[in-house]
Amino acid sequence: MAQECSCDARFAETSDLGPLDDIIERYGREKGALIPLLQETQDAYGYLDEAVMRELARRAGYQLSQLYGVATFFAQFRLKPIGEYLIKVCHGTACHVAGATQITDEIANQLDIKEGDTTPDGRFTLESVMCLGACSLSPIMLVGEDTHGRLKPTGIKKILKQYAGDSGSSKEEE
Repeated sequence: MAQECSCDARFAETSDLGPLDDIIERYGREKGALIPLLQETQDAYGYLDEAVMRELARRAGYQLSQLYGVATFFAQFRLKPIGEYLIKVCHGTACHVAGATQITDEIANQLDIKEGDTTPDGRFTLESVMCLGACSLSPIMLVGEDTHGRLKPTGIKKILKQYAGDSGSSKEEE
């Protein structure tokens, strides 16, 4: 059963396949171009939608399974829409030891979502990553391109409020 997402207005309509023409013209079946082909497609649509992937395979001459094989192997590719702010919590060794699990749990609690999910208003998506390369700041998270380090669960609500705007994504003070 297909999942409905109230945030799909943030992304190009997948029925608009025009951007594929330019992308395919640049890369086509050029050897070694499958990853940049998928990257640009994801940039154009926000994620790799099934209809777009089917059309990309047809137009560029790939098997759909080839596209999905690459898209599911590399963590950079998304098969469903993400929120306006992608929250990446580092769970590498230093961050894990410093409390990354508690940070992820607090974010999930504040946003009332599970890891890997997006808030109903499309504001936030929460995911865990293996390493963000800033071990001296552990535990660390990225909110979009912004780095937040030396995190404590008690400081999460304040950080999320910076991004919540009027949406009310974060739980109110209790």
